[in-house]
Amino acid sequence: MSADDYEIIDYARWPRRELFEFFSRVSNPFFSVTFNLDVTRVYEYAKANGLSFYYALTWLITKAVNSVEALRCAKLDGNIVLLPERSPSFTDMKKGADTFHIVTMPAGDDIKRFCLDAKRRSEAQSEFILMSEEGPNLIFISCLPWVELTALTNERDFDPDDAIPRIAWGKYREAGGRKILGLSIELNHRFADGYHIGKFNEKLCELIEEL
Repeated sequence: MSADDYEIIDYARWPRRELFEFFSRVSNPFFSVTFNLDVTRVYEYAKANGLSFYYALTWLITKAVNSVEALRCAKLDGNIVLLPERSPSFTDMKKGADTFHIVTMPAGDDIKRFCLDAKRRSEAQSEFILMSEEGPNLIFISCLPWVELTALTNERDFDPDDAIPRIAWGKYREAGGRKILGLSIELNHRFADGYHIGKFNEKLCELIEEL
């Protein structure tokens, strides 16, 4: 990723500078939050349009992440930068398989097109991961559809500059005629706080209702 692909933030005037430096002194700056999300509308929309619920929610989550500026911040080439957008890098499984692979692609602006393209790419991909598509402008996304998710930890090479959001969800449950699932988001506290998770959730709920 070249400097032309992001905006360099003026560190001296960055409103988050004090928080960034505070959390830079701790040995583990990463934190995770899991909360319930009503996905009834996503399920109904996907079913009505013949789309994958997983791909549809991946697209919605990507759009919600990109709406929160703090979730697009990173440290690259020694600078604090603002990425124009993040792209989903998501786990997927081929039919009949018991192992997964990782698909990375732009989200685009059309949920239906994304779902169809994600299905095509996933089915065509023979490698576990295409490293040429990986970079600092991603969102790591995964799903455990076999269990209800109440908490999650992620594997990682420990890098305090790692600002890639990690988002996962589990099996939805029926509650009062609604479909509810637990969604986990892990962030680097140097770049974002619980407030930003709240803004992410707020935007995600708005996008779901707009379907």
